[in-house]
Amino acid sequence: MELEGKIKVIGETQSFGSSGFTKRHLVITTDEKYPQDIQVEFVKDKCSILDKYAVGQDVKVGINIRGNEYKGKYYVNLQGWKIENTGQESSPDPLPSVPPTEAFEPAEDISEEEHDDCPFL
Repeated sequence: MELEGKIKVIGETQSFGSSGFTKRHLVITTDEKYPQDIQVEFVKDKCSILDKYAVGQDVKVGINIRGNEYKGKYYVNLQGWKIENTGQESSPDPLPSVPPTEAFEPAEDISEEEHDDCPFL
């Protein structure tokens, strides 16, 4: 599955226990009629893939849904395994500069008689 949105939070890497298990969370805000803030966890070697991203970037996150039971309660986690930037890679080329135009000067003078016949002058 995939989620798309704007990065709201990138958490610090946390270590647990003597085994060196690491976890890092990311919160993205979806871009829909009713935006949702969704937390995704990256674990072990996947924590470092968040290093090249920053708050405010538009991204697509590949996720797996993980569930477990603890003391009769059930929990669901979204575990990230990839992330990619969906925003523009580079800024668009600026509009070319246009040199200023010279003032319009009629080639010949218009007589009063011709001027009266012209409906838009």
